[in-house]
Amino acid sequence: MFRSKTCGELRLTDAGTVVTLAGWVQRVRKMGGMVFVDLRDRYGITQLVFDDATDAALCEQASRLGREFVIQITGKVSERSSKNSKIPTGDIEILVNTLNVINAADTPPFTIEDDTDGGDDLRMKYRYLDLRRQCVRKNLELRHKMVMEIRKFLDDLHFMEVETPILINSTPEGARDFVVPSRMNPGQFYALPQSPQILKQLLMVSGFDRYFQIAKCFRDEDLRADRQPEFTQIDCEMSFVEQEDILQIFEAMAKHLFKSILGIEMKDPFQRMTWQDAMKYYGSDKPDLRFDMHFVELMDVLKGYGFGVFDGAAYIGGICAKGAATYTRKQIDALTEYVKRPQIGAKGMVYARVEADGSVKSSVDKFYSQEVLQQLKAAMNAEAGDLILILSGDDAMKTRKQLSELRLKVADELGLRDKNQFKCLWVPMYEWSDEENRLMAMHHPFTSPKPEDIPLLDTDPASVRANAYDMVINGIEVGGGSIRIHDSKLQATIFKILGFTPEQAQAKFGFLMNAFKFGAPPHGGLAFGLDRFVSIFAKLDSIRDCIAFPKNNSGRDVMLDAPGPLDQSQLDELQLKVDLKA
Repeated sequence: MFRSKTCGELRLTDAGTVVTLAGWVQRVRKMGGMVFVDLRDRYGITQLVFDDATDAALCEQASRLGREFVIQITGKVSERSSKNSKIPTGDIEILVNTLNVINAADTPPFTIEDDTDGGDDLRMKYRYLDLRRQCVRKNLELRHKMVMEIRKFLDDLHFMEVETPILINSTPEGARDFVVPSRMNPGQFYALPQSPQILKQLLMVSGFDRYFQIAKCFRDEDLRADRQPEFTQIDCEMSFVEQEDILQIFEAMAKHLFKSILGIEMKDPFQRMTWQDAMKYYGSDKPDLRFDMHFVELMDVLKGYGFGVFDGAAYIGGICAKGAATYTRKQIDALTEYVKRPQIGAKGMVYARVEADGSVKSSVDKFYSQEVLQQLKAAMNAEAGDLILILSGDDAMKTRKQLSELRLKVADELGLRDKNQFKCLWVPMYEWSDEENRLMAMHHPFTSPKPEDIPLLDTDPASVRANAYDMVINGIEVGGGSIRIHDSKLQATIFKILGFTPEQAQAKFGFLMNAFKFGAPPHGGLAFGLDRFVSIFAKLDSIRDCIAFPKNNSGRDVMLDAPGPLDQSQLDELQLKVDLKA
């Protein structure tokens, strides 16, 4: 064995024992005739002591050690005279009597410290070094613990983990597929799964009534902080259940994770909010409820007074930022420019301050009397010291979304989005698209309509509600699912409404509809985004630091330099020709 103990387990009770440690050199400090070395492994850091008076040659050897050298030492555990309360091993040190340099190391391109001097691109290029940093390692340890708790929780409820194929056929699920050419079937392609959706439904037909999988999934879509081209789902499905059964079980799983991982006990049921209310009051189907600042519609209060922007608007809405009347004109101008950015698209912003004496001063005072502004104050439930921010537009949905962005920006500035606070809710999801003027597969084409709405599919599809639901934590959608269709005739009807011809539906999904004819149970489920779940628990702004080897915002792995071109011989073997368009 290269070590008898790890660098994180020795304590004062081990004083006097002889141990062998192995790890990486974190730092070397030379003080007079002594050399101190911090030795690091996955488990922690232990201080090593080399004394010139005891062994001059050994001390000289230690002085030549560099950062990230891999070494092995043997020595006696001793009580440390100058203790370090910041690390668990801070009461002891090792008086070294043998040193073996296993592997010398080049100077790393950035410091292996929590507060590193390496930028994102550099750390991603040398990700194997970045993973040595304690803060990154802890994120992966957290991920491991969460997965183990999930497996134990689901196993106790008789869920069975089943692996499904990675090479499947292409299916429309809302994003582009990654495709894989088949050498043995020239001109044909596999697709990497966006989710195991169809396969887990077939498992329900097969009688595996409680399934789960920690599943790798792939989507060729534009990337953001919470997206990666390959990601991991906690994928689950159950038979003989209704929506309430699923919500209860997976709410319990989320509460179990909060308790077992973070020590937070959530006794109250998760809040539930209709999609309509989420959009009406927060402009988002995943509202952040750690703070209030809900929307107030102001059409009745502000229309008809000669201010053309409001008089011609289809929607006027405001938020009240408590205690923010101290905002300077510069801060308010910055907010105005923020909402006017092309990504948000507002044309401008109106503001009103509630002064200490209760009067209201606004940026549109010349159009509104103090009496009307007092009505605005009352409608907004504003008090002295509050700041009212108002947006308007000719499209109610777009304006609400703009107001949602403003709400989050102001909350960030006021420090209202506390990462140590967690607000969870369920939002039932709808399927009708105003933009497309047709029924859309918001989750996927296998989502069942509400049973009472099925008769409306032929006559009034706009009023049909999906039997679907999302779990939202702190304004982030961490999971979603639905009750599935289990009747082949209803599935065929949905495919028809979605624009599939009978031939297209049969070619793409004939095996599923045929399976339903052999006795499919009612079933439903959901999938959590593991990466997002972990990032919330780790209080991260991006999912990248809870993934061992993530891609960058361009979908590239800069460490492996992937994706990359194929050799001509490989292209020939696959019978492919690359024809890049200009």
